[in-house]
Amino acid sequence: MKNMYFLLLLILVSACETKDKQNDTKTDKSDAPIAKKQSKELTTHGDTRIDDYFWMRLSDEQKNADNPDTQTQDVLAYLNAENDYLEEAMSHTETFQDELYNEITARIKKDDQSVPVNENGYSYYTRFEEGSEYALYCRKELKEGAQEQIIFNGPEMAEGFSYYGIGSQDVSPDNQLMAFAIDTISRRQYTISFKNLETGDLLSDKLSNTGGSAVWANDNKTVFYTTKDPETLRQNKVFKHILGTDQSQDELVFEETDETFNSYVFKTKSKEYIMIGSNQTLSTEFRFLNANQPNGQFQVIQPRERDLLYYPDHYQDDFYIRTNLDATNFKLVKTAINSTLKENWQDVIPHRSDVLLQGFDLFTNYLALSERINGLATIRIKKWDETADYYIEFKDPAYLAYPTSNLDFDTTKLRYMYSSLTTPNSTFEYEMDSKEQELLKQEEVLGGFNSNDYVSERIEATATDSTKIPISLVYKKGITLGEETPLLLYAYGSYGSSTEPTFRSDRLSLLDRGFVYAIAHVRGGQEMGREWYENGKLLKKKNTFTDFINVGEHLVAKGYTSPKHLYALGGSAGGLLMGAIINMKPELWNGVVAAVPFVDVVSTMLDETIPLTTFEFDEWGNPKDETYYNYMKSYSPYDNVEAKDYPNMLITTGYWDSQVQYWEPAKWLAKLRALKTDDNLLIMDCNMETGHGGASGRFERYKRTALYYAFMMDLEGIEK
Repeated sequence: MKNMYFLLLLILVSACETKDKQNDTKTDKSDAPIAKKQSKELTTHGDTRIDDYFWMRLSDEQKNADNPDTQTQDVLAYLNAENDYLEEAMSHTETFQDELYNEITARIKKDDQSVPVNENGYSYYTRFEEGSEYALYCRKELKEGAQEQIIFNGPEMAEGFSYYGIGSQDVSPDNQLMAFAIDTISRRQYTISFKNLETGDLLSDKLSNTGGSAVWANDNKTVFYTTKDPETLRQNKVFKHILGTDQSQDELVFEETDETFNSYVFKTKSKEYIMIGSNQTLSTEFRFLNANQPNGQFQVIQPRERDLLYYPDHYQDDFYIRTNLDATNFKLVKTAINSTLKENWQDVIPHRSDVLLQGFDLFTNYLALSERINGLATIRIKKWDETADYYIEFKDPAYLAYPTSNLDFDTTKLRYMYSSLTTPNSTFEYEMDSKEQELLKQEEVLGGFNSNDYVSERIEATATDSTKIPISLVYKKGITLGEETPLLLYAYGSYGSSTEPTFRSDRLSLLDRGFVYAIAHVRGGQEMGREWYENGKLLKKKNTFTDFINVGEHLVAKGYTSPKHLYALGGSAGGLLMGAIINMKPELWNGVVAAVPFVDVVSTMLDETIPLTTFEFDEWGNPKDETYYNYMKSYSPYDNVEAKDYPNMLITTGYWDSQVQYWEPAKWLAKLRALKTDDNLLIMDCNMETGHGGASGRFERYKRTALYYAFMMDLEGIEK
């Protein structure tokens, strides 16, 4: 990590005073860092936007320079000044933050171990030694008296790094070698190395700037991997590497030249085929190669088409494919390996308008389907001979269940994960013949947790267009619901990513202090089927924002809370949601936490050099088209900041974030501070060492969670 600390402006911040429960903690605005203005005109389609803070944008070259230029020094000075201001503004909560952090981490079992996964004669698992931030990666041979082999010692490997991300670990078919990926910057640019699992020695081979996974051919010496465009970080090339050779000699086997597509490589469950995938929001394409013939040529299953999505796996003589071909909510088809074009696809599970097919697992005698019905995930078990077809039963009003780690075709046991707002993450093994199941592991929550002490609900709000929006809630049994009740409302609402009502032990610190936690299942996700997603993107994106506002209004109207005690939280694309709702309905929220928020939508989507931009045109639209430009500009949080009152706000970002560049939240904060007319708190936490996902250690990440909670509880007058 380059030295980023320079002599900064000294910021004097007046002490914050905790007032009564109805009043916010105040900080004199004159003490806050004021970013300099350096106006830049941005003209598109004859429309000119003035960006006073465009200067905050640094290139990777500037960020990595040994001798930072003046602009870099100015940016770093400003970011660090904001961090100093945050520290001063929240200094009276430091003890409380420490207490929250200790409380949260005290619930976590310090010497925990994952459920072992058996593959190819070995059992693989991770375990934590007490107090360790990083795991030990282990395996045992599946035979009597086998000894544990520690493949990677996470604590030792991470020593001396402010960020240490261990990516994919891929074992060779003969079990002797492992390819593993490491990221020490938090920009998801992994270096792949190789370890001899028999001797413990590292091979000399190193593959840099990769997507993080290596796929073995069946000869135990050939691997396929993706590399990233150094500027946009798009995975665009697939190489073949032969062990013992230099990366410069690797053969390029595929290049994705369409800048709206991302590429990746994987192996089918059968281990017989290597697949290269290319995908964007509305289209996919896959190539396959016999894993026993690594020097052969990849063949296309079905050439890409606009609005055609398909996802293949292999079993026996066929590819099984989940697709939206004439199927809005997807269906399952199969096709022979020697005739893979779509005209040969035969329905296995036909399309249903009221059921979203999310995934499938193939077994010798059974087919397990991941489906979503009425907004809830389900698991359907179907026997190939049609003598059985049923759903596994779940009792919680809101929950998540999905198959996981089913690597063996020849078994009648299905492994699945289950969680609800009151049930910790649980791994079950389900006997598909007898319908009996065994709980293999449930997340242990220390400190006397009892799920019966909490209440979960599933209710609905009505959107402005009369659409019913599901809401999942959880709170502690016995609390009084009413105008004085604090409530935290969360949503994401983009990319068709469903926000699942699952358990988190850190959330207990809110619930036990009287908060209600609610999830708004807004459009833009996929909870209610594919159309739910289609109606929350592109020129219908504002549905996401109005849905969230309508949910907040519904919770107030039904007596769960009031605007004086209503809080909102969202991150990344959910941070865009936070930016939109404070522009549209600022008076509805007492406090808002916007984590790594995507808020400078127009400028980012106009700049194709920024990571993620090009293959997100089908999510947000391409502003080079005037229709999309105007619509995007009408909701872009940064472009719509006005001189008016805003709620209390905590914004977070990471200097090395490759998904939402740090300058978006930094510019947004500067503009908010310059224009807002209130005295509410506006602070930003910029982690100078990490990227989009925050800290890499299993405990360290909860320091930011403690900050979130202290921010909201301080506004509620909760001090312990």
